[in-house]
Amino acid sequence: MNASAGLPRWLYVPAGIAALFVTLPLVAVAVKVDWANFLTLISSDSSVTALLLSLRTAAASTLLCLVFGVPLALVLARADSMVVRMVRPVILLPLVLPPVVGGLALLYAFGRAGLIGEYLEAAGLRIAFTTTAVVLAQTFVSLPFLVISLEGAARTAGTDYEVVAATLGARPTRVWWRVTLPLLAPGLVSGAVLAFARSLGEFGATLTFAGSREGVTRTLPLEIYLQRETDPEAAVALSLLLVAVAAIVVLGLGARRLRGAGAWA
Repeated sequence: MNASAGLPRWLYVPAGIAALFVTLPLVAVAVKVDWANFLTLISSDSSVTALLLSLRTAAASTLLCLVFGVPLALVLARADSMVVRMVRPVILLPLVLPPVVGGLALLYAFGRAGLIGEYLEAAGLRIAFTTTAVVLAQTFVSLPFLVISLEGAARTAGTDYEVVAATLGARPTRVWWRVTLPLLAPGLVSGAVLAFARSLGEFGATLTFAGSREGVTRTLPLEIYLQRETDPEAAVALSLLLVAVAAIVVLGLGARRLRGAGAWA
């Protein structure tokens, strides 16, 4: 049976408008590109450096999101204490915060005169305006994407299989590795893809907390912003490149998850 057979036909009108609203600007960028000089525009030393830096920092921030976000998502999904219910809105707050505000918050926390940064500076550890600051800024804005995706998957999966494994004598750590994580694999991949894509496109928090130093903190979005003032054609070409990289990540790694849980069978 056709899954969409029960949909009212009028729903296709706003759905088509929404799809057009998202697609049209991307098509406009592609039309604006100087295709004859596309490779030249995206292959300058500064552009290649910015792209490689973006890929490295986005990969590092995604790894941090996995290491800390997976346990956090499970705690939010399974624990029911008052503290957890109070913490959850705070964890998800970066989803709605303006990125610049997030960058300022990070600066006031880890900057030279920040809440923690003051002591880190005294210990010889400088974070603000370094590559580490880029990774932290990207992690700050992308962590909630992984957490909310995995938390939803954990709530949907329930705890039945974990309870059965525990009654059969499996220790909690063994249940975690052999039962919980395999059950959450689709949500985990989906969250990781979203986190990586969000990190790749991060601009405001990075600029505020890490600055724009070529080869150190100038990621591809920052390079696009600078090129927009000096070389608009290069900015358009780099914008399309960033869109293409993000599309490859989302479609290549997330397509199976987006098609449904049955794709993982």
